[in-house]
Amino acid sequence: MKLTGSQVVAEVLLDHGVDTVFGYPGGTALNIFDELYKYSDRIKHVLTAHEQGAAHAADGYARATGKTGVVFSTSGPGATNLVTGIATAFMDSIPMVAITANVPDSLIGRDAFQEICITGVTLPITKHNFFVNRIEDLEPALREAFKIANSGRKGPVLVDITKDVTAASIEYTNKPPLQLKDVPVMERDDIAAIVKMINAAEKPVAYVGGGVVASGAEKELVKLIEKADIPVAYTLMAAGVVGYDNELNLGLVGMHGSVAANRAIDQADLVIALGARFSDRVALNPEKFAKRAKIVQVDIDRSEISKNVMIDKCCVGDVGEFLKRALPYIEEKKHPEWHERVVGWRKKERVVKAPDCKLHPKEIIDTICDMTDEDTIYVTDVGQHQMWAAQYIKHNKAKKFITSGGLGTMGFGYGAAIGAKLGCPKDRVIHITGDGSFHMNLNEACTAVSQNLPIITVIMNNRVLGMVYQWQTIFYESRYSNTTPERKTDFVKLAEAFGAKGFRAETAEELAAVMEKALKEEGPVWIDCPISREERVLPMIPGGKTVEDMIID
Repeated sequence: MKLTGSQVVAEVLLDHGVDTVFGYPGGTALNIFDELYKYSDRIKHVLTAHEQGAAHAADGYARATGKTGVVFSTSGPGATNLVTGIATAFMDSIPMVAITANVPDSLIGRDAFQEICITGVTLPITKHNFFVNRIEDLEPALREAFKIANSGRKGPVLVDITKDVTAASIEYTNKPPLQLKDVPVMERDDIAAIVKMINAAEKPVAYVGGGVVASGAEKELVKLIEKADIPVAYTLMAAGVVGYDNELNLGLVGMHGSVAANRAIDQADLVIALGARFSDRVALNPEKFAKRAKIVQVDIDRSEISKNVMIDKCCVGDVGEFLKRALPYIEEKKHPEWHERVVGWRKKERVVKAPDCKLHPKEIIDTICDMTDEDTIYVTDVGQHQMWAAQYIKHNKAKKFITSGGLGTMGFGYGAAIGAKLGCPKDRVIHITGDGSFHMNLNEACTAVSQNLPIITVIMNNRVLGMVYQWQTIFYESRYSNTTPERKTDFVKLAEAFGAKGFRAETAEELAAVMEKALKEEGPVWIDCPISREERVLPMIPGGKTVEDMIID
């Protein structure tokens, strides 16, 4: 059948099982959006308030569902507004296809109205990108985009299409998606060597990251740690892969990780890194990280091997495949002294409260968790509230904690929560944010209202830019340069202005009462929770330091 370029775009999406996309229209994208209108019975397009919100929504959709997120934009500023969202997905290895429309080919290079070389702009933050100025190249580029986004270490791919291509015609036949690129084949000897090291270890620790989630290897991981009695420390991207009440779960590792997780890695004789990359927020001082231990690393991306921390043995490939092949050879074992020591550290963890505390972040998180089920999806922005959420949420399942880890994108949360809710309509979505981050993305409230999405937004409101304020207190002699904006935003009234419901809670009892009401609402709800600006995210290991420098009080 003969189709226009815009129809080809829609048909390729359908061939790849895409039924929900996000975006914002514009002049060069008119042909594509006209076709999306005609395909609206099969492809739902969600109009956001801003292209960055659309990119974050596609990202949140992908994280929650495991599918590929798709986002559309027009040329020029529409395309550049996607950049932060694309970079966020790139840093956290999230599969996304961004489709941008550009000016007609005859105007490329002439500084036409809203012309931008978006492929040049996004080259460092995509796995690959395509510039399509011939109709013959459109279908192959789109199919390759989905293949690349989902092959190996996942990530975003951009396809930029000139407007004349969206109007041109070509013969088209529906086809199944291209086969994904083969995962690196793990050598039997490498697996055997790591198994031998695990069996010989007396003080092992598993350090797990987002690769475990991407691989869907949570069950195999639990089998490993319970069979060999191995405590686990996880990164932000791996929250939920081991249940919070599992005694082997030591909690978050790194700068704001638990005392137990950080001390265990520091004193281990073997660190087993599974789908984790030793980022600077985990290995704050690479030369002294796990200095007493042998380190083994299993990762699908060869470039991550010994990139940040030198390791002793590696296995390049899919974490899930490694665990399946290794498990039969892992010896059942107990490490009573080591177990007692690390579990003891975990049990001694305590919460430090500011002197003027009326409502502590842990009380907020505990109240929310106690009133929702384990299928609840928690989405955060970035800052103190993000770390408190990572520390205190009763994580029980993978893909239920959605946050910007690698890029640390303030403003990520609301768009991502919208994407998560549309992708998983039966799951409760709680958006946890701070007043600083929320000011960056609250415009997406109009999207949540338009879509009638029952997303509950909980704002930890300390009226400062909390994380930077904390650093200025500790390291800059309390010189608060531009972290006390003194904003007067009334979030309750603003929620109502958007068409959402707004509440305020100043104590744990008030929050419980408000949450009971919020959970019954059929549309978006905001809950403003004033907290002390003197609350700190603790423990804390300063950048470049080690466990010995951990700040606990």
